[in-house]
Amino acid sequence: MLDHDGWLPLRVALWPDSSSNNENDKRAILNAPERYVVLIFVNEHGNTLGFAEASIRVDYVNGTSSSPVAFLEGLYVRPASRSQGIARQLVAEIQHWAEEMGCTELASDALLNNQGSHAMHEALGFTETERVVYFLKPLGAIKT
Repeated sequence: MLDHDGWLPLRVALWPDSSSNNENDKRAILNAPERYVVLIFVNEHGNTLGFAEASIRVDYVNGTSSSPVAFLEGLYVRPASRSQGIARQLVAEIQHWAEEMGCTELASDALLNNQGSHAMHEALGFTETERVVYFLKPLGAIKT
């Protein structure tokens, strides 16, 4: 059973301004095991040191050649617990889950300026596929 008390604070630490921290989104993740997985890493003292979330995506995922694709939505290890192999263990379990779900690729993303995340992804066996800049143009009401 997922330790909500340990997972949720780490989720907020990773995405402090995210609307995905609302209760409905968290419930959707937990109630759709065919599409989402949440893994946590707990030490021998019962402290949650890290988590990983992944999903199955059927829409196009940049840099991939198959569908569905497993997507590493989030990976976070407490700063004091980094460089101890926790992220590697979490990603290995995500890979195992993805293979069980019939996926042949595991994708992920990171912000362009997040060099630490880029290095971590490379250390975990990911290769960069492309860089993308997203654009948005707000639309007003159409006037007739």
